[in-house]
Amino acid sequence: MNKFFIPLAMSATILGTASSCCDRQELIDKPEFHSTDGIFNIEALEALGRVSNPQVSPDGSKILYGVSYESVEQNKSNNELYVMDTDGSNVKRLTTTPASEGDAVWIDGGKRVAFVAPHDGKPQMWVMNADGSNRQVVTRMPNGVGGFLISPDGTKVLLISTVKYGRTAQDVYPDLPKANARIIDDMMYKHWDEWVTEIPHPFLADFTGFGVKNIRDIMQDEPYESPMKPFGGIESFAWSPDSKQIVYVSRKKTGMEYAISTNSDLYLYDIAAATTRNLTEGMMGYDTAPAFSPDGKTLAWLSMEHDGYESDKNRIFVMDMATGEKTDLTTNWDYTADAIAWNPDGKNIYFLAAYQGVTPIFNVEVATKKVSMVTSGSDIADYAALAPVGTDRIVTMRHSMLYPNEIFMVEKQQATPLTSVNKDILTQIKSPVVMKELVPTTDGKLMTTWVVLPPDFDPNKKYPAILYCQGGPQQAVSQFWSYRWNLMLMASNGYVVIAPNRRGLPGFGTEWNAQISGDYPGQNMQDYLSAVDYMKEKPFIDGAHIGAVGASYGGFSVYMLAGIHENRFAALIAHAGIFNIESQYLETEEMWFANWDMGGAFWERDNAVAQRTFANSPHKFVDRWNTPILVTHGEFDYRILSSQGEMAFNAARLRGVPAEMVIFPDENHWILKPQNAILWQRVFFRWLDRWLKPGEKCSDKDCTESGKEACDSVKA
Repeated sequence: MNKFFIPLAMSATILGTASSCCDRQELIDKPEFHSTDGIFNIEALEALGRVSNPQVSPDGSKILYGVSYESVEQNKSNNELYVMDTDGSNVKRLTTTPASEGDAVWIDGGKRVAFVAPHDGKPQMWVMNADGSNRQVVTRMPNGVGGFLISPDGTKVLLISTVKYGRTAQDVYPDLPKANARIIDDMMYKHWDEWVTEIPHPFLADFTGFGVKNIRDIMQDEPYESPMKPFGGIESFAWSPDSKQIVYVSRKKTGMEYAISTNSDLYLYDIAAATTRNLTEGMMGYDTAPAFSPDGKTLAWLSMEHDGYESDKNRIFVMDMATGEKTDLTTNWDYTADAIAWNPDGKNIYFLAAYQGVTPIFNVEVATKKVSMVTSGSDIADYAALAPVGTDRIVTMRHSMLYPNEIFMVEKQQATPLTSVNKDILTQIKSPVVMKELVPTTDGKLMTTWVVLPPDFDPNKKYPAILYCQGGPQQAVSQFWSYRWNLMLMASNGYVVIAPNRRGLPGFGTEWNAQISGDYPGQNMQDYLSAVDYMKEKPFIDGAHIGAVGASYGGFSVYMLAGIHENRFAALIAHAGIFNIESQYLETEEMWFANWDMGGAFWERDNAVAQRTFANSPHKFVDRWNTPILVTHGEFDYRILSSQGEMAFNAARLRGVPAEMVIFPDENHWILKPQNAILWQRVFFRWLDRWLKPGEKCSDKDCTESGKEACDSVKA
């Protein structure tokens, strides 16, 4: 037991009353957008609505969902709730407030809706009628509510909130009330974008319909996270259909043990007995996303096999709750699942998985383990939600490189759009073209590579090109849509975008996915160069003006390519990338990642894999750098510290390589704030245009020292 773990659980009754949702602020709503040239630009990207979280009503007649918009002026976003019939008709807006409402679900058999929204500066649980009336706050948790899950019988609710973790200077020396030092005696003191002073816990409460009472922490005095940071949410919990038990996900480790392990487990909490039992003892990897079958006799979940490997194959397991017998439904299927949902028939499980460059919906039969594709195999798109309607239809979201999420109904492999939130913007825009190329690799394989062509593409012209380097490192290059690394935006700015599914990406079997671990400087880098060399042979590619861009592992890739590309690239952009692997090994917090993918510690002299990794760190190839490079990083990035970017920038400048750096003091691993996002996009394209479009003029204000050479050559 960590003696510095102090629970903040409450036992007092909390009753909800009608209340104002937020301070008086200007409503962020759908902006006016009119294109003057038909080109998809930064303004169009920021104007798009972001559709989320479709929820089907208990009777299957309606869909509840969210749509958010960003305000550049207010530098934030706002999410509102909508409802429609399951055929897409009768769209009605339920909320109109300056504060975001999210995580909405149906309650009371579809008569009401529960959701999360601010109250007195903290996110809390709210309820309202299904038509948006009679809005009332339900909780007043001191640390707010990070999510909730109401029991099937509607009498209880599980709430996510935080408890204090670690010790402050005042805990040790109470006579120093103004001292603000952190006293640290173990690892995992920081994570992604925060110093770890609080951790999430599940709280169980009686739900009265309009308030909660008898709130208790079901992990009282346990110094462990549930859900697990940084990405875990309410999908980490499942109610039994009889409302008597809860299954939750936790990695019950702290400090160094937490830092080196991915061994999370599923725990069964019995409400009447207040007892907890580990359901997955001895299963050593991530066990996540529990889901009871409709009859409660079977539990399904996602399970990885190996401790310390965060990108292992996600298998679909089921457990007979009476006998405890566990079965892997995907033993004969060589791909990794991303999400699951039971078919109401209890005989089948829907799931999402990257597959050959796209993310379709699949189905697995529990009895036979037979896997089949639910969506059409010809869909050049990704699916991103699972909400079954009866036994033969499923509500989902679909997107591609050319459009963001919209809600669809899938039936008999046919996908029918139900929303058209962004139709009015996209119909004004000239669309790029996406095509698939199979690129030969240096070891005799074929690599699926997406190529995005500019609007009004002319095969007789020559275009500058961008190699897109994916992050992760094991994150699919499918038909993804991104509000930062947006391939449609890159193509609309006149570039051919090359996006390879290099080694280490899911969707092409476990061998292809696993190959990158311990081989950062190896085959995946050759895959990138193979894609560039293949595309350079196309008559429409300007081989002298190709850039390489990427974030996170993609940023590492750019730094690595900078030293080995042999003049293939004319410009580089790296965001949040690893420059010095030796430094990164000790700077990062998730040591399981470093140990597995780097092969071990740099002081392990007899570890050939680790020694090869560290011997091929990008910083050891700086003597070969000769390509203009833009470096961007967030100061709140504790995953990959901003010092990595600073080292890369300094090295480039000391080498006499044209370089520019943008540091965001208030951003983490991602650029999230609207004005920062616009700034980043402007700098991104300014840099690429400067070096990859030599025939275009650049303004005096763009002629910074780092770009002087390019500007001078253009003006000459």
